[in-house]
Amino acid sequence: MTIESLIGIISGVITIGLAIPMACNYVKKQPLTELMNQLVDKKLTNEQHRKTLKKMNRRLVGYSIKSDYIQQFVLNDRGKEAVFMDICENNEIEPTEEICKKFLNADMKKFRADYHSKRANISEKPTAATLSSRNDGQTVYMSELLMSKFPESCKKIIAILEKHNVKYLFLKGTKDIWCRDYMPIQTESGKLVQFRYEPSYLKGEEWDSVRSDVREVCKANGLTPEFSDINLDGGNVLICDGRAIISDRIFAENPNYDEDSLIKELSKLLECEIIIIPAENDDMTGHADGMVRFVDRNTIIGNDINAEYSYWRKGMQKVIEQYGLKYIDMPFFEPKDRKHPISAVGIYVNYLEVNNLIVVPVFDRDEDKQAIDILRQTFPNKQIEQIKYDDVAQEGGTLNCTTWVVRN
Repeated sequence: MTIESLIGIISGVITIGLAIPMACNYVKKQPLTELMNQLVDKKLTNEQHRKTLKKMNRRLVGYSIKSDYIQQFVLNDRGKEAVFMDICENNEIEPTEEICKKFLNADMKKFRADYHSKRANISEKPTAATLSSRNDGQTVYMSELLMSKFPESCKKIIAILEKHNVKYLFLKGTKDIWCRDYMPIQTESGKLVQFRYEPSYLKGEEWDSVRSDVREVCKANGLTPEFSDINLDGGNVLICDGRAIISDRIFAENPNYDEDSLIKELSKLLECEIIIIPAENDDMTGHADGMVRFVDRNTIIGNDINAEYSYWRKGMQKVIEQYGLKYIDMPFFEPKDRKHPISAVGIYVNYLEVNNLIVVPVFDRDEDKQAIDILRQTFPNKQIEQIKYDDVAQEGGTLNCTTWVVRN
């Protein structure tokens, strides 16, 4: 045997030896259809779902799933087709016949039509970094996640805002849709105050995936507020004409402060008088915006006080007398919905108020007309629009919760 032949044999053996593990790795790779089944497996954790998305991303050629999308992914109650469309829409992956078959093992022509229709509708969607040319009153901000998780409801809001020439923008870097709670509070002088966002109902590592980092959100959207170490959700702050309403949940969320010192510091930061109202015991968040809203400095509109629990009614009546407030009753109801135990369906006072517009949620109930009539009487100089918002409301909040309104 010549030296050349020996070298050839050795080279062949080496090549085969390298090829075998490569072939094994290829065989071990799970097909995308199998990974899709894993991705919608409700028995898996959020972290396991995200690892599955990373595997899927490595299998894609010519496309990619954004790292932000992977980090923020939460399955909730979605099925395979809804998740597939969400992946396509939020990562600019056209659901071609090839892509559909890779993910779902079937071509879905309707998905392509929906994809192109939605992209046409939101192709001009503004962001916090791109100001629109609408009027210079107030701007409504929403989390980008609202469009991805509840596209139809989000489009309804946009249609109403555009009808009334209201500027709207989308916030980057958020982890859930409840932007009212984790965004800064704007005082009447225009100052932005960013409070600590560590609510007791989102305590623990298991909530990290849906608890937005306020500093990161502000940075991602070019905001430079004054930061405070007071733990306070934006949904628990209502400001009007030198007064702020906050529920007494503020005390439980800040045990290191004595009550007088806390109120004094809040008054200084918010530049107004602080009015403390009782929180409802069965409300997970304890937010004021699910109970009352300001009409003007001396008038509030809230859930029908005579239909409330006696402890809340008595506590609220003391506040009304102490501060000389007029109270306007609004209807409300509590649906029996075991699938959605924290549902906000039935709460009308959590409306969106911006410029001369009020957008109120309606629920196909007799109370709808009563609520709208009361709002028209209470705000005769404002336009009143209504919106079906049940899919969002079932998750625990409605219009005020999913919007952040800022004066320009």
